[in-house]
Parts: sequence; structure tokens; C-alpha cells
Amino acid sequence: MMSRVALITGASSGMGKSTANILKSQGYIVYGAARRLDQMKDLEDAGMSIISLDLTNDASIVDCVNAIIEKEGRIDILINNAGYGSYGAVEDVPIEEAKRQFEVNMFGLARITQLVLPHMRENHHGRIVNISSMGGKIYTPLGAWYHATKHAVEGWSDCLRLEVKPFGIDVVVVEPGGIKTSWGTIAADNLKKTSGKGAYAQFANKVADGMKETYTNDSLTHVDVLGGVIAKAATIEKPKTRYVKGYMAKPAIAIRKWFGDNIYDKMIMSQFK
Repeated sequence: MMSRVALITGASSGMGKSTANILKSQGYIVYGAARRLDQMKDLEDAGMSIISLDLTNDASIVDCVNAIIEKEGRIDILINNAGYGSYGAVEDVPIEEAKRQFEVNMFGLARITQLVLPHMRENHHGRIVNISSMGGKIYTPLGAWYHATKHAVEGWSDCLRLEVKPFGIDVVVVEPGGIKTSWGTIAADNLKKTSGKGAYAQFANKVADGMKETYTNDSLTHVDVLGGVIAKAATIEKPKTRYVKGYMAKPAIAIRKWFGDNIYDKMIMSQFK
């Protein structure tokens, strides 16, 4: 049987890099894609291919997909892992930064998917795994733009799943919780920079300090746990539509779902009194 080809965006660190290593160990032909090629040198040393990708640049996205198709003739698995979070009060975050989050987290994801789909349809086989977040089902203070992108990924993925199922293509969403990465501390630093002074300063600094404390917590889930979940979502014969894994993901989503927004609001805000 011909080896399956997997393309993983955001493979320079965290869940993307972990997933790349797992799929490689399972015999897949793995392409790791990211802006920083130097941070994927270890993947290349382990026998994987690395490729430059800037999700805010259409030419870069087109070149990435074309290069893989030219060499392999197929892309069987697309793991849309690249993304970032930039927190700040809605009033403070420049619209340019808000647009950039959407460019990376949503529109770049959508564009690379558009380019891969024709090849999956031709083979009547494919798996698209979109890495959302528990933040696609819940919300936290001062994260409006980040949560907006992840809520968008959720709805977009549901619609896509219905569109491509007749062509033998599965669409799966993974919703990570708190993971042991630098994501939280970077987001907290951005929050202080954006809203640490001015009308929202007192609240913003409390939230940022809380984020930093959380992301130095030993209870956070190891990145390889999520790597395993993503690899499973990408390869299992009959995947679920969603996989929820990571610190606080299941309880937070359940509280919002079953107790409603008012109770959820009180629970969230009680942490910052």
C-alpha cells in the first residue's frame, strides 16, 4: 500500500512538532510546514521534509501545496495546526492585529484547505484535522479576537464536513485545553502590552497574571498527549467529529453547555476578584 502523505502546519513547535514525530514513527510521509525552517531542523534530521509556509501570504500557501503535489502526487492528511492568540480589550486591540489573527487562524487555514481539497477529491480519500481549542466553545476575558477565530473554525469545519463527506473526505476538529507550551505566557505578555495601561489596566493585569500562573501549572497537559490525540484523529478509520483533550477542556465546555452563560460568566469572573 502506498504510504500516506501528511502535511502539518505550525510544525516548528508544540503540538504540531509532536504530531509530526508520531506520524513519522507510524510510517507516514510527513511534511512539516512553518515560517521558521530553522526550528524544524530536528524534523528534517529525523527523515521528514520541511517546507516554508506563511499563512498570511497566498503565494507562500500555493507554493507549499504545489511543492508537495509535485513531489508526492498526493496529500492524504492535512493537519491545520498553525495559530496563535493575542489578547487585549476589544477597544485596545488594533484592527490590523485582529485581522492578522483571522488571517492566520482562519483564512490561512481555509486557503490551504481549498488548495488541498481537489487532490483529495481526485483520490476519493482524505482527512482534514483542524486544531481549534476549548476556546472555540467557551470564552475568557480580554480574548475576544482569539475566541472569535476559534469559534469561526468550529462553524466552518462543521459546514465543510457536510460538503466533502460524499467525496470520501473526513473533517475532524480537535479542541485542546491547557497545554504545556509557551502559548499562555506569550498571550499574557501581549495582553499586558496591549491593555496593561489605560481604562482596562487593572483588570487586564489581573487576567495576565492569572494566565501566567496557569501556564506554569504542573497540571497542564503534556504536549505529546495532544500529539497522540491529533495523530489518532488523523489516522483512525472512523474518526469522531471532535476530540476534546487537555487541562480543564472538558469541564469548562460542560459548564458552559449545561449551566448556561450566566453561571459560566460568574465562574470565570470570580477568578479575578
